[in-house]
Parts: sequence; C-alpha cells; structure tokens
Amino acid sequence: MSELTPMRPASHDLEQLTPQQIVAQLDLYIIGQNDAKRNVAIALRNRWRRMSSPPEIRKEIVPNNILMIGATGVGKTEIARRLAKIADAPFVKVEASKFTEVGYVGRDVESMVRDLVEQSVSLVKARKKEEVKKQAEQAVEDIILDTLIPPVHHHGAPVTVKTELNDRDAMPTSDHELNQRTRERFRDKIRNGELDDRKIEIELNQNQTPNIGMIGGGVDDVSMMNIQEMIGNMMPRKMRKRKITVGEAKKLLLDEEATKLIDMEEVKDEAIRKAQDLGIIFIDEIDKVAASRSGGSGPDVSREGVQRDLLPIVEGSAVNTKHGIIHTDHILFIAAGAFHVAKPSDLIPELQGRFPIRVELQSLTQDDFYHILRTPKNALTKQYEAMLQAEGVDLQFQDEALSEIAKIAFEVNAEMENIGARRLQTVMSTLLNDLMFDVPDAIGPNAHIVITRELVQEKLSGLVKNRDLSQYIL
Repeated sequence: MSELTPMRPASHDLEQLTPQQIVAQLDLYIIGQNDAKRNVAIALRNRWRRMSSPPEIRKEIVPNNILMIGATGVGKTEIARRLAKIADAPFVKVEASKFTEVGYVGRDVESMVRDLVEQSVSLVKARKKEEVKKQAEQAVEDIILDTLIPPVHHHGAPVTVKTELNDRDAMPTSDHELNQRTRERFRDKIRNGELDDRKIEIELNQNQTPNIGMIGGGVDDVSMMNIQEMIGNMMPRKMRKRKITVGEAKKLLLDEEATKLIDMEEVKDEAIRKAQDLGIIFIDEIDKVAASRSGGSGPDVSREGVQRDLLPIVEGSAVNTKHGIIHTDHILFIAAGAFHVAKPSDLIPELQGRFPIRVELQSLTQDDFYHILRTPKNALTKQYEAMLQAEGVDLQFQDEALSEIAKIAFEVNAEMENIGARRLQTVMSTLLNDLMFDVPDAIGPNAHIVITRELVQEKLSGLVKNRDLSQYIL
C-alpha cells in the first residue's frame, strides 16, 4: 500500500484516489475495521467511475448504499465523516430516531436533503471566496484608505493631508501627488498590520432578513425560507456606521467584499450539482426505526411510517430546497445502527433492498484501544500534549502507561455499558483532570511531565474499584 500524506483533495482529484489510497487515508485516523474501510473506499471510487462513464449509462449507475452494523463507539460515524473530508464532499449526519412520520410534529425526512444542500452551498461559497480573496483584499484596502486618507483628484480643491512623510527631497509638486504617495505609504502599513489597532469609522451592511412567524399551518419550511428571502430582498439595504479598529474592519469588510465578487446563482447551481453527485448522508440509529416483526401497533406503526418516508429519498426523488430542486438518485446513503434489539431484517424489505452492502464492524479489543491512543493523527494523547504545549508544559506518555489506560478502559467497558472508544475519553479525563486544573498556577511553564504506568494505576484505581457501584446510581 503506498504511503500517503494526509491532505484534503478537491472532488476533481478523486481520479488520483484509488481505493487503496482511500483506505490508507482512513488508516491515519481510524484503527481496525478494515472491511468497512474497504467498502466505503470502493463506494467513493465508484463515484469517479460513474462520472467518467459514457453519458448514456451514467444516469443508470446508482450508488451501492451501505448499512453499517456495530455497537456504539466502534468508528461508524468517524469512517463516514473522514470519507466526506477525503472527497471534499458535502456531508450530513442525521439520526433516524429524530424523524417522525409525515403529519406528526417533528422533522420531516426531506430536511436531511435540504441540510445537505446548505452544507454544499457553504463548501462552494468558501472555495469561491478563496478564489477572489486577492481582489477582495485590494477592495478592503481601498475602503480603509479612503477613510484614513480621502483621495484628492487632479482638479479638486487643495486639502491639508496629515502625513507621516519626512522625505523632504522627494516632496511632490501637487496635492494630488502628495496624496497618492501618502496613500501608497499607508497601504503598506495597512498590509503589514501596523495600523491594526487604530480606530476608524466605516459603513457596514446590516442584515435585513426579517423573522416572520405564520399563524396556522399550511406553510412548509421551504416556502417559509423563500418568503423570508423574497421579503429580505425587497427591503432596501441598510448601512450602519461603526467605529472599529482597522484589524476588525479588515475581517468584516473582507467577507462583505468577497461576497460581492462571487455570483450566488453560479454558487447555487454548482452546489446543487456537488450535492447530487458527491453528497453523503449518514443516517445513524436506523435500528431505532426498525419495527419488530411481531405485528405491532402504536410506536411500531410510526417507525414503519418513517421508513416509508425515507424510502423515496433513498430510491431517488426530487426534493425542493430554497436553492433549487435536487435529485437524490446519486447521493450516497450510509445507514448505521447497533442492532442490539432489532435486526436488519426488521427493516421494511424495500428499504433493506436499498442498502445492498452490509458491513459488520467488530467490537474493539484492548490492543485496538492501545493503538487508538498511540497511532491516529488526532489521538487523544496528541490532543492533550498539544493543549498543554500551549501552556508551555511538555507532556509525555510512556508506552506502558498507554497499555495500562487501554487495559482499564477495556475492563470498564466489559463490566459496565460498552461505549467503545468513547470510554477512552472518560478514562483520560479522569487521569488528567488534576493536572489540567493545576496548570499554569501550581505547575508553571517549562515543566516536563511524564505519565507512567504507576501514575495511571494510582489515579485510576478509584475508577476500577467503584465501577461496580454504577448499577446502584440512579
């Protein structure tokens, strides 16, 4: 497997990402679960394969949606989230148990598609703003300069300009030249941050989108958003004068000027396409809407109703959003659940058929816990080291200490509720809480702290002894 440096490739770089390289990227953050990684890697590569196919067959190639089965904390969500980052794709995580059948109070299933489009718009907008950043910075400098040193035109009346020019030999011959030279000098100062603390008064756009409430029913989310946007566009833009520092003005104006330079219609069109072709929707807790097959009523009927509402979206339908209509045919759906009580076969047959790839995630072993603490780029140990480094304290974990933490976390999981890798956060927090409190008052900068096996045993002995009492705690 080729060694791959972590990066965030753009969606058009999918061609360079082979399934093996995608797995290598996932390995940087997720320990084990090779079967799940292989399947999501193939699903991601298939998106590029589909888009590179002849147009007449392209529409017929539907994504192989994935159903992940595994206990909490084994990496289901993390795999899906990292996959979206690798592909630079819009990603939304929803919980199936939060949805209710149409006609009941609660979120309707189409809202997940609308959330995906919003996420896609944000991604495209951020990229477009980055593309026009240089132009926007130039425009911001001009606005700040006009406030500090108003321009003088060739035929304008003479003005007195406060200047920091001391170069008498090069004094310009007219107000206009003097003004131009002063402006250039100040432009450099603005660019270098020398004037960041100086206060200036500038005009900023005031958000005018009204918050409208409707009496009575009959208006869905999309209609409400469209009404608010339409009324907001009809109202005149209000400018508000604010006295702020040059540093703050740079940030606020940069966003405003960059927004002016991008074509929002183009952003919306591209975002819809990106969400349709690359979007990933992760439906967690799908097992919570699986009705038991014993022929129930009440809650079971409602759960089945949610599944029936999910079905057309997963099969492929047109959903109306405030940015336009999106077709869900080629969105990749990854569903996940622990399936402790219900079984995948308890889902309605039509929905089962829409998740042809079944992946069972393995429970994490003590050895997995050790590697989770040691290997990933975002390992908890590295997070704590970085936080204390900010205080000037050098934190180090001995290998035996990591083995001991893994052993205790695994044992606590075995005897109490198994919450997978999330247990490591509880254990690490208990272990390091006193230290995090003592820095920087009792433990100053330049301190060097080593976490040993003995220290772990001493600090966590209470956790090991008291875990049996948990069953008596309400």
